[in-house]
Amino acid sequence: MIQFLIGTVWLVPCYALIGGLLAIPWSPGVIKKTGSRPAGYVNLFMTFLSLLHSVLAFIFIWNQPPQEIFIPWLSTAGLNLTIALEISAVSVGAMVVITGLNLLAQIFAVGYMEMDWGWGRFYSLLGLFEAGLSALTLCNDLFFSYVILEILTLGTYLLVGLWFSQPLVVTGARDAFLTKRVGDLFLLMGVLGLWTLSGTWDYTELAAWASNAEVNPTVITLVGLALVVGPMGKCAQFPLHLWLDEAMEGPVPSTILRNSVVVASGAWVLIKLQPVLTLSPVVSSFIIGVGVITSVGASLIAIAQVDIKRCLSYSVSAYMGLVFIAVGTQQDETALLLVLAHALASALLVMSTGGIIWNSITQDITQLGGLWKRRPISGLAFIVGILELIAFPPLGSFWALVKLADGIWKTYPPLVGIILVVNTLTAISLTREFCLIFGGKAKPMSERSPEVHWPMIMPMMILFGVVLHLPLVLQSLSLLPSWATLNKDLALLLMWSSIFGCSISAVIYLGNIPKPIRLPWQPLQDLLAYDFYTPKIYRMTIIFSVDQLSKFADMIDRFIVDGLVNFVGLFSLLGGEGLKYSTTGQTQFYNFTVLLGVSILCAWITWPFWKVQFLSLMF
Repeated sequence: MIQFLIGTVWLVPCYALIGGLLAIPWSPGVIKKTGSRPAGYVNLFMTFLSLLHSVLAFIFIWNQPPQEIFIPWLSTAGLNLTIALEISAVSVGAMVVITGLNLLAQIFAVGYMEMDWGWGRFYSLLGLFEAGLSALTLCNDLFFSYVILEILTLGTYLLVGLWFSQPLVVTGARDAFLTKRVGDLFLLMGVLGLWTLSGTWDYTELAAWASNAEVNPTVITLVGLALVVGPMGKCAQFPLHLWLDEAMEGPVPSTILRNSVVVASGAWVLIKLQPVLTLSPVVSSFIIGVGVITSVGASLIAIAQVDIKRCLSYSVSAYMGLVFIAVGTQQDETALLLVLAHALASALLVMSTGGIIWNSITQDITQLGGLWKRRPISGLAFIVGILELIAFPPLGSFWALVKLADGIWKTYPPLVGIILVVNTLTAISLTREFCLIFGGKAKPMSERSPEVHWPMIMPMMILFGVVLHLPLVLQSLSLLPSWATLNKDLALLLMWSSIFGCSISAVIYLGNIPKPIRLPWQPLQDLLAYDFYTPKIYRMTIIFSVDQLSKFADMIDRFIVDGLVNFVGLFSLLGGEGLKYSTTGQTQFYNFTVLLGVSILCAWITWPFWKVQFLSLMF
C-alpha cells in the first residue's frame, strides 16, 4: 500500500486536471438546469483527493531516497523526448503546499464568487493551475518544465481576464501575458542553448554535467542569463515586475494562488538550475543584483501605494528578490524555506484583505479605517500574516531570514545589510497597511463593513492555524537551524529591524501626525508612488519603438508591397483595355502586325552584322 501511494503520486496533477475538465460543461452553459455551482463542488472534491494523496505520500516518502519515473513521449530524427519525474520528499512536500492552498482558495471562492456568472470557467482554470503547478514540482526535465510554464502563462491570461467585459481587466490580462512572454522567450533560448552544451535536459544529469563541465565562459554566461530571465518574469522581478500588479484585476481567490505559489514557479525552476548557473560567476552576480534591486525597490514602492492589492503585490516582488539572493549565493535549502514561509504568509494576507474588497466600496486604504472592531478575525489574520512575512520569532520567515543572513555573513557581508533594510521596509509597509485599514476611527467608506460569511472565514482560520504551527512542523522534520549553532547577533539584528519597522509605522499611522504623510522632497515621493516611473519609461521606449516599427512596416506594406501589386494589376488592366480598342478585326491589319513584328525581330537579330558593316564603311 505504501509503495502504491508513492508510485502513483504522479496522478495528483491528473486529479486536478480531471476536475478542471469536468467543470467545462458548466462554463459555456451546456448544463443549465443545475446552475454552475456543481463545477466548483467537483473541483473541490478532486482537489481534496489530490491533497489527501499528497499528504499520505509525503508521510511515507520522508527520509526515503528519491525515485525517478520515465515516460517516453516522442522519438524522431534522433531526438528522444522523455518525461522524467522525480518523486522525492521535496517535490511531494511542494505538492502538499500547492494542493492545500488551492483547496483553501476554492473554498474561499465559494463565498467570494457566490453570485458570479463565471463560476464554472473560474473553477476550471483553478484546476488547470493546480495541475500545472503540481506537474512542475514533479517534472525533472527542463524542456517539459518550460512547456508547463507556458501553460501557466496562458492560464494567468485567462484567469486575470475572467471578467472580460471590463476594459481594465482586458488591459491587465494582456499586459500580464505579454510581460511574461518576454521572459518565456528568453527562457526558450536558454533551454535550446543548454541542450547544445550538455546534450540533456534532465535536472539530475545537468547537475552531474555541471560538476565537471568545461565550456566557453562567454557561451555559458549568455545561456545562463537567458535561463535566468524566464524565472525573473515568473517571480515578478525588475524590470519584468509590472505584470503582477496588472494581474490584480483578476478575482481575489485567484490572487491567493498567484501571490503565493504561482510566483514561486519561477523560483522552483531557478533552484533546480542552480548547479548550471554557478558555472558562470557573472550569472550568479546578475541573480544577486536582480534580487537586491527588486527587493529594495519594491519595498520602497509598496510604502507609497494606496491600493490594497498593489501594496501586497510589491511586497511579493520584494520577498521573491530575497529568494533570488539565496539562489545567487548557492543557498538552495534556504531558498526553499523562504518560498514556503512566503507562500503561507502571502495567502493569509490576501484572504484577510479579500473580504474587505468583497463587501467594501473602495480599495483605497486611505479611505478605510476603524475595521478592527468590525472585522476582528480578519485583523488578527492580517497581523499573523505580517509576523510570518518578517523576521519575528518563532514564525517561519524568522528562521529563513536568519539562515539566509548567516549563510552570507562571511562571503557577502553587504548583503546582510540589504536583508535588514528589506525586512525593515516590509515591516513598515505591512504595518502601515494594517493601521490604515484596521486602526483609527471608522470613515464613511468603512462605517458599514461587517465580517464576511463562513466560506471565507473558514479557510482563513485554517491557514491561520497552519502558519502558527509551521515552526513546530518544520522542527519535527529537522528542517530548522539549531538555536545552539545560530548566529545570535544576526538573529537579534533581524528581530530589532522588525520591531523598529513595525513601531515607527504604528507611531506614524496611529498617532496624531497629520496625514497623508508627505516626504520633504516631493519628486522622491512621486518617484516611489509611480513605481520609479517604470510604466512611463516602458511607454517611452519599448512601446514607442514597437509602435513606430509597426507604423513603418504598415507603410512598407501599403505603399511598396501593395503598391507593386496594384501597379502590375493596373498595367495589365490598361494593356488589356488598349488591346481591346486597337483590335479592328481586319485580316490585312493582322498581316501587317505580324510582318512588322517579324521585321523588328530580324532587325534585332542581324543588328551585330549591320553594325560591323557600318563601322567598316566609316573607317
